[in-house]
Amino acid sequence: MIETERLLLRPLEVSDVDAFVELHSDPRVNRFVGAFSRRQAQDRLAQVERQWAERGHGLCAVQLRSTGEFIGRSGLQYWQQFDEVELGWTLRAEHWGRGYATEAARACLEWGFATLEAGYFTALMRPGNASSVRVAERLGFSPRREDTLYGSPVTVYAVDRPAA
Repeated sequence: MIETERLLLRPLEVSDVDAFVELHSDPRVNRFVGAFSRRQAQDRLAQVERQWAERGHGLCAVQLRSTGEFIGRSGLQYWQQFDEVELGWTLRAEHWGRGYATEAARACLEWGFATLEAGYFTALMRPGNASSVRVAERLGFSPRREDTLYGSPVTVYAVDRPAA
């Protein structure tokens, strides 16, 4: 569990399926990250659980410390096709603009550098996702290359491990 001033982050589990489907059902949210049926969400969350078990990192549920409300997800996702670990974040639209994405992503990034031996982390941005680009830039990410994910173009942002 990772705690910040306002947030609690814990590994996502299959039992989060209802909150996960609801998060991704909002067109404002799924515009860049896609929607999930209940079955697809269960499969995706089972993959997340396996990644935590096999790699020691994965995606986290983001909850408000004050209420325990599930407001999104953030964390570290290993992409085999790139052999890279991505820092990602997706929040419910009604919680946008409050700094939660930056707070959650910063906590995951710091945890990742403290825990994993990766020399850098990436953030994959679909065209037009200006809000997420701003979060990435606040965290020190900059564009590294253009690539393709699931047949769609992405700009791969990256941040290198801070010098000791």
